[in-house]
Amino acid sequence: MLGFLSARQAGLEDPLRLRRAESTRRVLGLELNKDRDVERIHCSGVNTLDIEPVEGRYMLSGGSDGVIVLYDLENSSRQPYYTCKAVCSVGRSHPDVHKYSVETVQWYPHDTGMFTSSSFDKTLKVWDTNTLQIADVFNFEETVYSHHMSPVATKHCLVAVGTRGPKVQLCDLKSGSCSHILQGHRQEILAVSWSPRYEYILATASADSRAKLWDVRRASGCLITLDQHNGKKSQAAESANTAHNGKVNGLCFTSDGLHLLTVGTDNRMRLWNSSNGENTLVNYGKVYNDSRKGLKFTVSSGCSSEFVFVPYGSTIAVYTIYSGEQITMLKGHYKTVDCCVFQSNFQLLLSTISC
Repeated sequence: MLGFLSARQAGLEDPLRLRRAESTRRVLGLELNKDRDVERIHCSGVNTLDIEPVEGRYMLSGGSDGVIVLYDLENSSRQPYYTCKAVCSVGRSHPDVHKYSVETVQWYPHDTGMFTSSSFDKTLKVWDTNTLQIADVFNFEETVYSHHMSPVATKHCLVAVGTRGPKVQLCDLKSGSCSHILQGHRQEILAVSWSPRYEYILATASADSRAKLWDVRRASGCLITLDQHNGKKSQAAESANTAHNGKVNGLCFTSDGLHLLTVGTDNRMRLWNSSNGENTLVNYGKVYNDSRKGLKFTVSSGCSSEFVFVPYGSTIAVYTIYSGEQITMLKGHYKTVDCCVFQSNFQLLLSTISC
């Protein structure tokens, strides 16, 4: 540590190298935190979490009970043992509470004044954080599995929505209407994610064993259908142009947006080059996955070598992204983990189970 500081002071080292090294050390040392807890508000399982990207202080959770809770993760008391308190919640008595399970929550990427939620009640709701009132609501004909707003968009305010139907719907927050429909999948859309590098690039995952990359500016929409065989298998083969040999129920871009990770019910995770759709053939071994809906996993940011955190039964498996090496299995839950999020400021990993 002192060597790093001396070299940095002398201008011999990249100022970010110390931060990357310390971030990596903390990730490699992750274990169950016995000094910190989170106040329990939900009556049943928690399906989804999101930490706001501005300060990394406030977290949203969405539950199977339809309830949404906003937590403050900061230890303002400075006590060694503390519980992260709920600041407010959209409870069962709230007039605009979701009727059924909340599947995705997400902060507006640029400030904490707004957040979104989607549910099995076939709605996507836009909320004013300060008043906890609905600013807008989008209704769909099918159950909503997933939605996502671009973290880098400056020229559009589109929310990508995946439902039980095969069409990806793009909702425009400016106009308050569904402005685009992306067609190409054959079954339900289990996960959607915008690129953190290019604001018009969207990735989708479906129960039809396919994952696709889209440029939403194009009339045809679909740029690439990811092929696990990189085009080397006969087009007549059953698995041709498929990303997995089962449902593709989770996807996540690396923090730089240059690669895309997908997981499937074939118990495999794959790493793709997001510019040309090539399967990099990194072998992660068996990645247990029997989730009947979307599996929400996450990646690290700012480390010397980046890591991916994947729910694996009642544990969370940690892999080195580019080598496929399994680093550790994080234990602490007694039921199946469905969601985890990474807070890069302090290298915290938060996870949930759904009942």
